Amino acid sequence: MILSRYERMIAKRYLLPGKGEGFIFLVAGISLFAVMLGVAALIIVMSVMNGFRAELFDKITGLNGHAVVQGYGGRLDDWQQVLIEAKKTQGVVSATPLIEQPLMASADGRVEGVLVRGMTVEDIRNNPQIADNVKQGSLSALQPGNDNIAIGARLAEALGVRVGSTISLISPQGQTTPFGSVPRIVSYRVAAIFEVGVYDYDKAFVVMPMQNAQLLLLMGDAVGMVEVETVDPDNVGPILAPLAEAVAGKAVVSDWRSMNAQLFEALAVERVAMFVVLSIIILVAVFNILSSLIMLVRAKSRDIAILRTMGATRGGLIKIFMTVGVTIGTLGIVAGLALGAVFLFFRQSVVNFIQLVTGQNLWDPSIRFLTELPAKTDPFEVIGICAMALIFSFLATLYPAFKAASTDPVQVLRYE
Repeated sequence: MILSRYERMIAKRYLLPGKGEGFIFLVAGISLFAVMLGVAALIIVMSVMNGFRAELFDKITGLNGHAVVQGYGGRLDDWQQVLIEAKKTQGVVSATPLIEQPLMASADGRVEGVLVRGMTVEDIRNNPQIADNVKQGSLSALQPGNDNIAIGARLAEALGVRVGSTISLISPQGQTTPFGSVPRIVSYRVAAIFEVGVYDYDKAFVVMPMQNAQLLLLMGDAVGMVEVETVDPDNVGPILAPLAEAVAGKAVVSDWRSMNAQLFEALAVERVAMFVVLSIIILVAVFNILSSLIMLVRAKSRDIAILRTMGATRGGLIKIFMTVGVTIGTLGIVAGLALGAVFLFFRQSVVNFIQLVTGQNLWDPSIRFLTELPAKTDPFEVIGICAMALIFSFLATLYPAFKAASTDPVQVLRYE
């Protein structure tokens, strides 16, 4: 839409308040502010939702892989053959044996439920979710045959232990006596404390070398499962279909979707719901633009009539008022982008400040899984949000613009 020199001049004057037009300018300012809030709110919420899903996905798959081949009864005796089958499956990047068993842990009279995880020493040290998040101690102390373990930071707080402390793991699979089974209790030294950022993991995980876990659980040479990573986690089902057929009858393949289906489905539903609800803010802002332009047309009816008598075309008037409305929307979009970017950059500081002022814990990791507010901005989503706001702003200008173009100068200037 190309404007002539006089059309640009008139559009510029209509954007600024004239004598006796303060109320119209106030409504236009409110419209701009509302567009800014709507765009910023959508960008912030969608970025946080994307960040929440991405952070959960990275941490969950970083610890559990894209899928696991789990033996019936929690035992996989023929795991070497399963490992070979997994590695030769096309699309599989890596496959590692794993033991995972819920037990009880006690220290100084405190008792907590834990999830004992037996991994190869190489896998423990090469796993970025564990190795890159060690807060105290060192993973180098974890060796097969010794009594060193690594635990989550929240579990360490709950048990009141630190590096060098001793905790006891209680397994129900103990020795059988004439009076029944006696639980197996083994003491271990805490060699490292890690914090992966997912509350449920930090509160429960006890990591130890594979051989130690086999000895603790009296599993012999068996493991509990084989962890598998693929080239494309979104197509993990089709990729692992041949592996599922190969291990049928002795193991079952479960991917990250089935293991965390309720969580990710709830996130997807909430994401759509938040987008629809927050889009209404932009819609309300667009109605404000519509009302301000209608009032502007009524206030400028005499000017419009004079312009028409001086040779201004209907198309020229349409372009003028459309430019005014679209400019208000565009300025609101730019301001919303800036506000959203600033908020996302300082998001955790904002949360901490609100918690400090209100005295309320707004981000309880035991409820929200993650220890910090995440964010991941999708450029295509931002472009879509801006395009939606711009289209709504454009549509809001149509009625006032055509109303101004249809002004009859004879009727307006009859009594002048």
